[in-house]
Amino acid sequence: MPIKGYDAFLECLSSEGVDYLFGNPGTTELAIMEALGKQSNIEYILGLQESIVVSMADGYARASGKLAVANVHVAPGLGNAMGSIYNAKFYGSPVLITAGQQEQGHGLTEPMLYDPLVPIAQPLVKWAIECTRIQDLPRIIHRAVKIALTPPMGPVFLSLPGDVLDASADIEIGKPTRVNTQVLPNLETLNELSKAILAAQNPAIVAGHEIASTNALDEAGDLALTIGAAVFQQTVPYSAQFKSEHPAFLGALSRNQSICRQQLETHDLVIFLGSDVLRMSVFSAIDPLPNHIKIVQISERDWELGKNYPAEFAIRAHVKETTKALADLLKNTMNDGQKSKAAQRISDIKNRNWSAQRTQRIAQASTFDNVKPINSLKLVMELVKAIPEDCVVLEEALSTSANLLNYLALKDHQGFFGLASGGIGFAMGGA
Repeated sequence: MPIKGYDAFLECLSSEGVDYLFGNPGTTELAIMEALGKQSNIEYILGLQESIVVSMADGYARASGKLAVANVHVAPGLGNAMGSIYNAKFYGSPVLITAGQQEQGHGLTEPMLYDPLVPIAQPLVKWAIECTRIQDLPRIIHRAVKIALTPPMGPVFLSLPGDVLDASADIEIGKPTRVNTQVLPNLETLNELSKAILAAQNPAIVAGHEIASTNALDEAGDLALTIGAAVFQQTVPYSAQFKSEHPAFLGALSRNQSICRQQLETHDLVIFLGSDVLRMSVFSAIDPLPNHIKIVQISERDWELGKNYPAEFAIRAHVKETTKALADLLKNTMNDGQKSKAAQRISDIKNRNWSAQRTQRIAQASTFDNVKPINSLKLVMELVKAIPEDCVVLEEALSTSANLLNYLALKDHQGFFGLASGGIGFAMGGA
């Protein structure tokens, strides 16, 4: 039985498990708005500007771990959304961004609001395409969703010309595909890695975003205790990447190259666990990585592996599964002497870990009790005191919030979301 393009669009989304469509409609989206009123599977969430629309979709994807869909309006609307798409790209949010487009052929006359949409979106998404026939719509949508949800996850873009949405055809809606990426390194690689870790005198772990996205906080904490490794959060802490009150946690690495180098200087092996590798802000002639340090990288993001520094081990694998397997192997391999040294390293950290530093910072902030205007340390401390235990924090206050994570204890993988790209504008919509 023939189906309209706009109805097929929504049926394809529904088959992919989509419950919400975030959007700011215009004339080229009127067909979709009409179709939405005839069904009840997908709820429309209105935003008054496209950057907010994509931020809402980004926030939903981060919090739920599910696909989010955002619909924006032709070239100016896509342009408005680009900063938010940039944020979603760096976080790795699976967002399908669609935009209504002028009818094919009519665009050749360059009407108001027209410009080719795919070249605009292409630099910031995993895949961008324009659907030119209704017959291709199901295949394109299912492919786009598969690409968005396959790690490393990220946004994708689909341009929808008006004539395709208004067309009718007898087509199959199709079914979703999910790619299972929960893979482990082979046993030989794990054995060699465990030997390298046990040969290190003072190993460290840099905890990254993939620990949060795979809910591997407990596994990462167990690995740190097993090998006696100090733990730093990656230089851009845009999610809850490690439990703050863990005895091995020392806080985030600095984006000041000189300070970061000092933080790492005493270590001889650093395991970058699902993390960016020393992503900095402004230029410095000082390299943040001391020359003597050997690097281990475990990540699903193959682009990050060996990107800026050569790695002794560059392992493309699922962080949660690999961390657990590695810790279990080490526990069965370590002798009493190695276990004793690991325990001693953890004991040595306790007097300078995050919790100890927080106690000192609270005392420091308290010295500003009667200072006006309020000191930023005092402000952040009092703000953290007022945050309920079950509250999710979204942060993009930049300079004033620099000390937020020095006071706020991160306890679960979905308790904190921050600026992945450095570009502001996500938090209000994302919340």
